[in-house]
Parts: sequence; structure tokens; C-alpha cells
Amino acid sequence: MGKILFIDVDGTLVDYENNLPTSAVDAIRKARANGHKVFITTGRSKAEVYSNILEIGLDGMIGGNGSFVESDGNVIMHQLITLEQCRHIVDWLHERGLEFYLESNNGLFASENFETGALDAIRKYSAGKGKENAYGLTVRDVFPEMIFDGDLYRDDLNKVSYVLGSYQDYLDAQDEFPDLQNSTWGGAGEAVLFGDFGVKDITKAHAIEVLLNHLGASKVDTIAFGDAEIDLPMFECCSYSVCMGNGRVAAKEAADYVTDSVENDGLYKAFCHLGLI
Repeated sequence: MGKILFIDVDGTLVDYENNLPTSAVDAIRKARANGHKVFITTGRSKAEVYSNILEIGLDGMIGGNGSFVESDGNVIMHQLITLEQCRHIVDWLHERGLEFYLESNNGLFASENFETGALDAIRKYSAGKGKENAYGLTVRDVFPEMIFDGDLYRDDLNKVSYVLGSYQDYLDAQDEFPDLQNSTWGGAGEAVLFGDFGVKDITKAHAIEVLLNHLGASKVDTIAFGDAEIDLPMFECCSYSVCMGNGRVAAKEAADYVTDSVENDGLYKAFCHLGLI
């Protein structure tokens, strides 16, 4: 049996300007032709996986940092935030004056003032990832298909991301929502820009285990590709791990192999190094 490859999207398959290298497309197509299976494994919900990625040709995806698993067009697992939990989240964020967006396979739904209220954080996040002209970006540049007038009380949510006013907001969220997975992203330590809510005890690693069970496959045949701390459970779960050259220090230290950056054909080079193509 071929290998089963789990590939993070942002900072691994695409750069932080959403550029998809031709070499990465070529690598995936060649690997699949050689009998390997390829699954993107991402924090994105399905609505954020745009046509340029889908058109590569994939065996499936793990989305929402592990809340959604799809293989060969079939949904294997989909764990959702309940409508009651969503109401609690939305009301609490409104009370604190924090802007947010709801992440669903049916779309990204922004809070009333997200377009202006989140702009500074979005620009700082993009600048931190090395994006050129980061301070000229608009929210619509970063989220081209975001919905700004949708219903905010929903029963189809994978995750909710919100702009932190301060690190205390995240600490208070942990106390307020013990029934949810509480995380941060967009920086290190107390300098993080965003918090998020997800389904309790859901991780990329758990989703991989669910998928492997469905496929009747062994962890011995798995390889993970990532660039950030959120990928560490996936690294630990898989038999072998690869970090991109543009990755975070913690991810590089945890990986079995560090390849080149996204922009310098890192994914293709890693596939060659591992004999996948």
C-alpha cells in the first residue's frame, strides 16, 4: 500500500498570500499517480477550500482543525458546535464588543462590524506572515467569499474565530466555555491576535485516527506536512513529519525533516526526498 499524506494548507500547501506553487500541484498529482493518498488537513472549513486547491485532485480533507473528515466525497465525521453553544458564543462576544466570524462548510459569516473592527488584526497577522503590502489589505482581500449579512445564530458551525481585545479575553473565554475547545492563533504567547472556539477534544490527530480507521490503514504509512504549533498533534500522530522551511521554530524542532519554504518549492522537494515521486 502507498503512503497516506496529510498536508496542512496555510503556510504549507499555499503561502500566506494564498499562492499555490505549480510545483506543489505537480508533486501531489505525481504522488497520487504513484499510489499514495493525499488529504489536506487544515483549520479551514470546506467553504474556504477554493477551486484552485480542489482542482489539484485530492483523496479528501480534514477541516476545521479536525471537526470534519471527508474521503472520496463521503463525509466520515462531522462534529458541530450546537445551536445553543453558538447562541452563547455570539451573545458573549457581542457583550464584550469583540468582532468575530463563524466558520461553516456553508460559508464564513462575519459579525456586524468585522470588516472594520478586525482590519488591524488581519493586517498585523498578514505582516507577521511576511505578506507584502500587508497594511494595504482589506478584510475582503483576505476573505473574498466572506458573508457580511448572514444569520449569526447557526447550527452548522465547525469553529468560531474572534479578535482578541487583550489576552484576558482568551483567559475569560476558557472560564466561560469549558464545554468548548479554546485556542489562540496569529502570534505567540500573550501577543496572539485571535481566539477561537471549536468542538471539545477535536484535533487534527483525532481526525486522522478516525480516517485511518475508515480506510483500514495503519499509522505506519502516514506522513504529516505542516508549519505551525497547531500541526504538532498531527506530527505526533503520524509515523513521519515534515516542517516547511518557513515554519515556526517549535514545528521545526518537532519534525523529522525540515524542507524548503513554500515559495522555494518545499513541498515538491520533500516529496522527492521521501521517494514519493
